[in-house]
Amino acid sequence: MDYLPVEVVGNILSHLGAARDVIVASATCRKWREACQKHLHTLSFNSHDWPLYRDLSTSRLEILITQTLFQTTHLQGLSILMDDVDEFSASTVVAWLMYTRESLQWLFYNVRTNPNINILDICGRQKLEMLVLAHNSVSGVEPNYQRFLCLKSLSLSYVSISALDLNLLLTACPKIEILALVNPEIAMSDAQVTVELNSTTLKSIYIEAISLDKFILEADSLENLHLKDCALELFELVGKGTLKYFKIDDVSIIHLDVGESVDNLETVDVSNFTINWSKFYQMISKSSTMTSLRLWDVVFDEEDEIVDVETIALCFPQLNHLAVSYDLRDDLREGILHYGLQGLSLLENVNVLELGSTVINDVFTQWVTALLQRCPNLTKLVIHGVISETKTPEECQMLANFTSSIVQLMRRYLHVDIQFEFE
Repeated sequence: MDYLPVEVVGNILSHLGAARDVIVASATCRKWREACQKHLHTLSFNSHDWPLYRDLSTSRLEILITQTLFQTTHLQGLSILMDDVDEFSASTVVAWLMYTRESLQWLFYNVRTNPNINILDICGRQKLEMLVLAHNSVSGVEPNYQRFLCLKSLSLSYVSISALDLNLLLTACPKIEILALVNPEIAMSDAQVTVELNSTTLKSIYIEAISLDKFILEADSLENLHLKDCALELFELVGKGTLKYFKIDDVSIIHLDVGESVDNLETVDVSNFTINWSKFYQMISKSSTMTSLRLWDVVFDEEDEIVDVETIALCFPQLNHLAVSYDLRDDLREGILHYGLQGLSLLENVNVLELGSTVINDVFTQWVTALLQRCPNLTKLVIHGVISETKTPEECQMLANFTSSIVQLMRRYLHVDIQFEFE
């Protein structure tokens, strides 16, 4: 280690990340201390990494962080995540940010201060490329002054911000490509809760735990859209057909309008969602280049409605990954089995097939068998199921029959890797 250049030692310390580990390592010798002071690139203070952070008084913790930060020069990455820690002095935190802001490229910031500080004022017009902000408030955004000319990734979690300021913040980031909104507190000026966002550079957006009347997103370059745990009356996407990845997970949407943005979809992943299959199919049917389709625990508007495998085979010829989960109950045996598997078209390119059901019974076995026959080039089959803790003799017998049937299938399809995932 004596022959390592001090710059290399600085890189090693930067990979440690956690401030406690860096401090301990820097005490090894003079060279390592010099590396910590002059060549350290990243530093992290996280209350989850070291429980002692939560045991220290706020003033003592402020001194510890201040001493550590002020020994460094030219930090490129700084993470200060203080969950379950009392409020810090605003002047102290401002000093931290002012000292490091000129060289920072990414900042993870979850610090409660009294009074609240405007992080946009401090970090705007600098080199910041990634900003992750949590448990803070943002107000009075001035896009002409608080410019983030280099920012490409923005994450707001549990942040209080108005709909207007949110859109202005995007305007202040002319190069933004990634946006994540997790349970934000959207302040509105009227009774109707509406958010309108506009960005010509945005490529990926993740939205979680938002309850709104209207969410309108205009993004000409969007490629990735993920909605999770949201309640929306209207979600409208205005784009230019660049969307490739579309995921909906446990979302309630009365009206979903993605316009012409889905023509080039490659992946569609829908779970825990109520859909009208005919309308949903009409929305995605132009995506002839789709390679992955997942419909998991979906609820259909009509009781006798089911996904038509024949339609999927004809409409998405390049599909190589198909995942479908149904509630295959005995009382729906004939309708589901016949309607869902009608036609003779094969899923020629599907090599990964995932099938699931809330009930393991003879209907599920027949369904798995029939779909296997429709996938001549399959290499992997994953079977998902739910097994209750207490089982009646009938359930035990049904599970035994299912096991025997799958063993027979495995003998017939030796080239297929069959896996099981049960809850």
